[in-house]
Amino acid sequence: MSEATRYTGDIVDSHHHVWRTGDLPWLSGPMVPRIFGPYEPIRRDYLIGEYIAEATASDIGESVYVQTNWPLDRVVDEVRWLREVHQEAGWPMAVIAAADMFDEDAPETMRRQAALTPLIRGIRQQLHWHERPEFRFAAAPDRMRDPVFRKNIGALADRGWLFELQVFPEQMPDAVDLAAAFPDVTFVLVHAGMLIGQEYLEPWRAGMAALAERPNIVVKLTGQGTFVHRVDPEVISLVADEVIGWFGAGRAMFGTNFPVEKLWTTMPRLVGAWKDALAHLPAADQRAVFAGNARRVYGLGPVT
Repeated sequence: MSEATRYTGDIVDSHHHVWRTGDLPWLSGPMVPRIFGPYEPIRRDYLIGEYIAEATASDIGESVYVQTNWPLDRVVDEVRWLREVHQEAGWPMAVIAAADMFDEDAPETMRRQAALTPLIRGIRQQLHWHERPEFRFAAAPDRMRDPVFRKNIGALADRGWLFELQVFPEQMPDAVDLAAAFPDVTFVLVHAGMLIGQEYLEPWRAGMAALAERPNIVVKLTGQGTFVHRVDPEVISLVADEVIGWFGAGRAMFGTNFPVEKLWTTMPRLVGAWKDALAHLPAADQRAVFAGNARRVYGLGPVT
């Protein structure tokens, strides 16, 4: 067996944010307990220039912006701002927008967003619910069953857009049913299924194994500092090995989740930890996870 070779090629960041605090009441308002812990250091503008400097220093050459929870009545403004950001900087190369998927008017919101820019590739609305309030975002754990929500998922299919799926292991059976009901929609599982800790390992494994049976689900290898508040090589290696084992190297994508992960690490350290965790894979598989899959899923250009 040949010695493991650490990835040295170009990288696509499948999940990052930029923001102005004035647009985000959750960031500029009172500090409250949140899923990623204390966040004082990121209660400031994080603009595209700062992101590009950090990304390019880590061999990231393309990126996908993911919505940052602007007020739902301003999600068209968010896309308008991202259009301006891209026009000025050339980054990001794709946008995951937001829409209220529980509103009958969501298709009209999507139409207005699409009219602004061709950068949009899909929608994220966070559906994760947990008994711990600081881990909770959605109003209830079973929101994927809502008929209006499902109708609007169908509207995504009409546009060829994907849906970024953010759920905890207990919600994964509903996610499996959702993906089965909409086989023409690509579902991108955010943060590799949100493994909180060892006590959730078996439910997470069971849920991930079931999700892997749905060919229209791909996984983001992102956000593994969310609950431990550090770069933990053991956690990253565990998640990487199990995700690749279930989904294969062709359905997993690396992302930084910056600037949230900036709370506890630098980008070179984060990127390096994932390179170490994946170094045992064949070179073609590493290239797929770090660049090729994101280019394919988000339509960024030639697949390598």
